[in-house]
Amino acid sequence: MLSRTAADLYWMSRYMERAENLARMLDVSYSLSLMPQDGRDGLDELAMPLLITGTMEDYRARHGELDAKRMLHFFALDESNVASLYNCMAAARSNAHAVRGRITSDMWENLNAFWLEMRDIAAQGLDRYGISRFCEWVKQCSHLFRGATVGTLMRSDAYRFIRLGTFVERADNTLRLLDARYELLGEDSDDPNDASARAYYQWSALLRALSAFEAFAEIYRGSPRAGKVAELLLLNPEVPRSLRACLTELQQILASLTGDNGRPAQRLAAELEAGLRYTSIDEVLETGMHAWIAEHIERVNQLGHAIQQSYLEVA
Repeated sequence: MLSRTAADLYWMSRYMERAENLARMLDVSYSLSLMPQDGRDGLDELAMPLLITGTMEDYRARHGELDAKRMLHFFALDESNVASLYNCMAAARSNAHAVRGRITSDMWENLNAFWLEMRDIAAQGLDRYGISRFCEWVKQCSHLFRGATVGTLMRSDAYRFIRLGTFVERADNTLRLLDARYELLGEDSDDPNDASARAYYQWSALLRALSAFEAFAEIYRGSPRAGKVAELLLLNPEVPRSLRACLTELQQILASLTGDNGRPAQRLAAELEAGLRYTSIDEVLETGMHAWIAEHIERVNQLGHAIQQSYLEVA
């Protein structure tokens, strides 16, 4: 497969996954901002997506003080914000258009319809649609596109590069969301009776944002706590959005690609997957949650760069 084609497929998938992840992030922050804030302003919670995506300075340069309505528009539908949901969808559609001959008609029609409706929503504004309904719609459209991909695309290299994009983006998102919540809440109290309502709803919201609340309830007893939530989202191979599940998929996909060019990416993915397989949550906590996550965000980024250099750069 030509590097340019592989790159378009890979980035189409990354932007689609990013749009879904941003919608999950925005939805949980908006929901938490409506709850009592223990004397803090709900704008602090709404600012979380700006901090996670590194767009706070860009927002302040154009809009000044934090304002709920402006922040929601900036993050969701602002054409001038490169990290907005609107621009993620525009980029995904542009990449898909470039490789229409390598994806199925079901995939193209789904994504194109998604983009046309996104433009209509942008013209109407979020006030008429509602932020929660909008985020749910983005997630549903992403699910439909993924279902069309899995259900209709031949298991060729095109499929493999699409899946690579999905899991690189998903791994990065899981790490960043967990890190942001941990930085906000810190370590759990040693007193098991001291689990505050705020901590319970924060950790529960994170689990719901990553579609892992039911998995947590099935595996663990009691309220969500930092160590248990981290163990589930970092090390459990059976949770689809966990870091380990993503890296297992990446290792297997890269191993299935033929040729010698990909050896650096294959080796790095295998090292990361093996490291997680033999890591316990006690080791993570001993290192320090933030430090451990920061290291793995960097390593996932290194893997993304290795994939880019091995397969996607035009010679």
